[in-house]
Amino acid sequence: MKAIITGASSGLGKEFAIQLSKMGYDLVLVARRKDKLKEIKQQLETNVEIVCLDLSFPTNCVKLFKKYRKDNIDILINNAGFGVFGTFDKTPLDKELEMIDTNIVAVHTLTKLFLQKFKKDDAGYIMNVASAAAFQPGPLMASYYASKSYVYNLSAAIWQELKKEKSNVKISVLCPGPVNTEFNDVAGVKFGVKAQESNDVVKYALNQMFKNKLRIIPGFYMRLLLFLEKFVSYKSLLKITYNIQKSKVK
Repeated sequence: MKAIITGASSGLGKEFAIQLSKMGYDLVLVARRKDKLKEIKQQLETNVEIVCLDLSFPTNCVKLFKKYRKDNIDILINNAGFGVFGTFDKTPLDKELEMIDTNIVAVHTLTKLFLQKFKKDDAGYIMNVASAAAFQPGPLMASYYASKSYVYNLSAAIWQELKKEKSNVKISVLCPGPVNTEFNDVAGVKFGVKAQESNDVVKYALNQMFKNKLRIIPGFYMRLLLFLEKFVSYKSLLKITYNIQKSKVK
């Protein structure tokens, strides 16, 4: 058994590595920070390969696939991603485009390439890490929210295609609320509400993935909030989201 995890140097990616290793999976850990990957590798008991790549470059996504296309890969976890905070007119364009390439283009590319491989093998799991942000616009993090919406809707459409084809390939999309990771340090914000622990999120996510659940939302509180959003007007939701984001300023 073998799994590929992107964004594996910290946060959810690191926790996916820890828990999958305990389940007996050999791992391919992908991230930019080689030192962090080496540290994680030393903590794990199964065979671990580390691949230092910046997935914001589409050619590196193709390179990663070509390196492992003949291997027996059971799981792909598209976890690499980051956020940019600020009003849309003031956030750095180059940073936003890098984020779009990481959050959208890399996920799109790797999902397509490995889905084609998995369908030939008639087996395999893909988990794309989105966010609860996928379900509404995000004033002050407009591009990030939009990128996660893309990941969610892409994954959902593929899930339905696979279901209609009665394929043994499975795809899930993880949509957590706030999680204690390095995400906020990169985005330059702090959480306005209590965050979940990454080990709890990953344990729940893997359990649901193996049950072929499409939408994975860890935590009763977050599932309740998303349910209640249905009863709020669109403009009110925008205002609420703006105020939540505003409260994150460090």
